[in-house]
Amino acid sequence: MICAPKIESPARLLRITLAVALALSAAGCSTLDSLNPFGGEKYETKLLPDEPADQIYDQGLARLQKGDSEGAAKKFGDLEKQYPFSTHSRKGLIMQTYSQYQGGQYDDAIATAQRYIGLYPSSPDAPYAMYLAAMSYYNQVPDISRDQERAEKALNLFVSLVEKFPKSEYTEDAKYKIQVTRDQLAGKEMSVGRFYLTRKNYTAGVNRFRDVVGKYQTTRHVEEALYRLTEAYLALGIVNEAQTAAAVLGHNYPDSQWYKDAFALLKGGGLQPNEDAGSWISKSFKKIGLG
Repeated sequence: MICAPKIESPARLLRITLAVALALSAAGCSTLDSLNPFGGEKYETKLLPDEPADQIYDQGLARLQKGDSEGAAKKFGDLEKQYPFSTHSRKGLIMQTYSQYQGGQYDDAIATAQRYIGLYPSSPDAPYAMYLAAMSYYNQVPDISRDQERAEKALNLFVSLVEKFPKSEYTEDAKYKIQVTRDQLAGKEMSVGRFYLTRKNYTAGVNRFRDVVGKYQTTRHVEEALYRLTEAYLALGIVNEAQTAAAVLGHNYPDSQWYKDAFALLKGGGLQPNEDAGSWISKSFKKIGLG
């Protein structure tokens, strides 16, 4: 037998409704607000006025003077957030780069400098931003036993600085750093080339010494590179290139101990330095006026 559902009387339904309403009221209105997506704000919203740009900038300078480079960088960064595309934003961005550089946050300084150059390529401070980025790479260059990617990036930025801003006050130091980084990169090539020679892999060694002669002729490593080419070509039986390497070495660095060693090496095999004008070695040196 199926019983029909019990139907509440109107009076009882009214009492139940009032009881639920009182319970919700006692629990507070937050329950209803949480269920109502169109309810009022839980927390009061207050619109705070922007801090004056000059005040933010001065606070950044104050932190920088106290040695708080990280705090200064954050404060200068606030200018870009609160006053985007303004003069204060531009000033803050270059000072943020400087603060990061001073604090040894080199990767951050590089990123900020690149953003500055991208936004303000014609700004009077664009050379300084490029210089800071280059120096950030430069200060992270490891010894020649390790990968030299940062040395290459520093070199490229220093070269760009000299080419794009030849009259900049940072150009002279950039030229000096170019020579230092090239010497570093040449040293890496020489280190690898010597390793190949010890393994009697003369062809691989020649390729490394060839890079030194072709790319880094103005470094202190080029004399040894020419001697090593003499040594490697003799071992390979390529006599004319060995003689040319020694001849070019003697012509450009007659007082070098490396030339004396190359001369002795050839003489031991009954040979003399003799330059072949068609050799890549001869052409490489004539190309920059050293031959």
